[in-house]
Amino acid sequence: MGIEAWDGQDAGEKSVGIVFTDVDGTLVDADHHPIASTAPVMAEVAARVPVCLVSARSPEGLYPIHEALGFTGPIACFSGGLVLAADGSEIFSRTFPTDVARDAKDLIGRELPQLAVGTYGYHEWIVDDRSNPLVAREEYFVQASARESGDIEGTFGERGVHKLLVMGEPEPILAAEALLSERYPRLSVVRSNANLCEVMVRGVSKSQAVRLICEHEGIDAAGAVAFGDAPNDLDMMGAVERSFAMANAEDAVKEAASAVLPWSNVEGGVARALERLVLGRA
Repeated sequence: MGIEAWDGQDAGEKSVGIVFTDVDGTLVDADHHPIASTAPVMAEVAARVPVCLVSARSPEGLYPIHEALGFTGPIACFSGGLVLAADGSEIFSRTFPTDVARDAKDLIGRELPQLAVGTYGYHEWIVDDRSNPLVAREEYFVQASARESGDIEGTFGERGVHKLLVMGEPEPILAAEALLSERYPRLSVVRSNANLCEVMVRGVSKSQAVRLICEHEGIDAAGAVAFGDAPNDLDMMGAVERSFAMANAEDAVKEAASAVLPWSNVEGGVARALERLVLGRA
């Protein structure tokens, strides 16, 4: 392992049976949207092997990418909290109670009112005010729409909540991360970027999602490859034999990966690598 860039010369040494890829900072462009120019290659790859998105996004935040790039494989949402088969059926789900979600959301509202909070469960995403610019920005990035409602209990009921997403500027987001981490030690509280803090049930992971999908698809994990850019991708990358860090990845990810791609996410790095790994083209 190391930070030296991958030259692709080992691409044909082992066949690829399944592909796992992070989304933001890995597969999509600077606006967090699918890269249209990569669609032909990605669709050709997906016709040969399952390509599976593994992300903190909701299902509705992943479906536009699936459609644009021609994917048909399972997806892992909420960083592994909800894993769906290709037909949309549930492979795995783990939530936290609605009263905990309500309490955490109300805490942010009292202590850091400049932030916005979205509540997610299964296929629902609710916010207090869709006109809030922070919500509008997130809707643009994920190409999905929130529903305006303050009724967490009525919306999610006994099924529970998969995620709270706290949105705002970097300084109050740091404060929110510290506040929620201290108050809710049984939840996972992690900043996914400077403007977002993700709150999910502790114990779910991207690596667990990789194992569950491989078992569901009947594919040996030894033939899996994974792509990522951020520390929350490390456990997923550690669950496969061959892992690839993007050129724009953080140093810790580059050091842990099997290889570092010479291309960033905005340069279509995943598609370029899979063109060699799966399609055998230089």
